Amino acid sequence: MTMLADLLSTVFERPIRIPGRATADARSTPDLVEALAGTDGERSGQILGRLILDRFEHMDDDARLEFFTYLATEMDFDPGAVRAALDAYEQDPGRITYQRFAEAAEPRRQEFVRRLNRVPQATGELVAMRAHLLKHTRSNGALAALDLDFQHLFSSWFNRGFLVLRPINWESPAHILDKIIAYEAVHAIDSWDDLRRRLAPEDRRCFAFFHPAMADEPLIFVEVALTKGIPDSVQGLLSEDRQGIFAEDADTAVFYSISNCQAGLANISFGNSLIKQVAVDISLQLPGLKTFVTLSPIPGLNTWLAECGIDADPSDTDRIRNLAAHYLLESKRADGAPRDPVARFHLGNGAQVHKVHADADVSDNGLAQSSGVMVNYLYDLKKVSQNHERFATEGKIAASSEMRSMSSGGKKLLVEEKGQ
Repeated sequence: MTMLADLLSTVFERPIRIPGRATADARSTPDLVEALAGTDGERSGQILGRLILDRFEHMDDDARLEFFTYLATEMDFDPGAVRAALDAYEQDPGRITYQRFAEAAEPRRQEFVRRLNRVPQATGELVAMRAHLLKHTRSNGALAALDLDFQHLFSSWFNRGFLVLRPINWESPAHILDKIIAYEAVHAIDSWDDLRRRLAPEDRRCFAFFHPAMADEPLIFVEVALTKGIPDSVQGLLSEDRQGIFAEDADTAVFYSISNCQAGLANISFGNSLIKQVAVDISLQLPGLKTFVTLSPIPGLNTWLAECGIDADPSDTDRIRNLAAHYLLESKRADGAPRDPVARFHLGNGAQVHKVHADADVSDNGLAQSSGVMVNYLYDLKKVSQNHERFATEGKIAASSEMRSMSSGGKKLLVEEKGQ
C-alpha cells in the first residue's frame, strides 16, 4: 500500500464517538430526513444521521420502500427552477449563474446522502442501503433516478484513488477469511481446508480491494494460480492432490475466480483496475511470469444454444467448442455489446478471447450454464490499452486466430442446424 493509502486507512478506521447521541426520537422518518437536510450543525447533523441510519436498519421492506419513495419524490429537483437557472446562465454565462444552475439541477437527496455519510462508519451502511434499494427498483421504475444518484455518489467515493489493494493469505485475520468464503461467487469454497488449498501454497495468490471507510469489508477479490502453461480445467487447478510448484518456476498467472462482494456497489466497476494492478504487481515480484490469463465461465452459453434450437452435447467436444467460440465473438445484445456478461467485462478491460476448453468445469453449475466449457481471456499488458480503446470506441473484439477460426466453424454448425 502507498503511504497515502495507509494514512487514509488509519483515519477512516478510527472509531469516532458522537457525544450525547440520542437513541430514540418521536419524529417521523420524513421529519428526520428534512431536519438533516436543513441543519448546518456538525454535531446535530451526525446525531440526526445516526438516528436515520439506525431506524432504516430496523425497517421492514414496506417501510424501506416508503423511505425510498419519499427521497425519490419529495427530495427531487424542481424542474421549473432548473429551467429558470439555465435560462439565466444562457443569457449571462458566469460563475454565479453557473453555480445557481448547478445547485438547482442537483436533487436535494444527493446532499442528504452526503450528510448521512458524514456519520462515522456510515459508508458501509449506505452501501447496504443501496442493496435494499436495488431490490425495489426491479419492480418500481420510479426509484431509478434515486439509484442513479447513489451510483453518482458511489462512483466518486469508491474511485480507484481511494481503494487499497491488499493480499489475502492464510495468515490474514479470520474475519476476513470468513468473508472470502462467503463472498466467493464463481467456485464455491466448501470448507476451511478448501480455503487453505487456495491461499496457503506457494503457487497461489489472492488479492482484494478495500476502501478505507470499510476496512473489514472486501469490495472485490481475485484468486490467482501460478502455473506452468495455460490450464485447461478448473478441476486441475483446485484438485486436492495436484502437484504444486515453486512460484519462481511459474510462467503463467491464472485469474480463475473474481468475486464482487457488495451488492450495493453494483455497476461501480473495480474489476478492471484490480486485474491490471495485480498483474503488474505480480510481474514485478516474479519476473519469470510471461502470460496473464483468466480461466472464466461462460454463463450464457447454454441459454443461447437453447434459443438457437441447438442441443448442447458436451460429449462432442469439438462441436461445443466451436459453438462457444461463435457465441463469444458474434452473439450480441441489442446495443451491439457482447451478450455474455463475463465477456463484456474482460473485453472492456482490454483482454483478448484466447482459447476455449471443453470439460473444463464439470460441476453442476458449470454443466448447467455452459456444458462444462470455459474460456481463457488473455491480458497482454502491452496491448490491453489498445484492445480496450478499440472495443470501447468501435466494438471490436480482440481474439486469437484460433478463436476466429473456431467461430467460423460454429457459424457453419448453426447454418446446418437451421437447415435441417
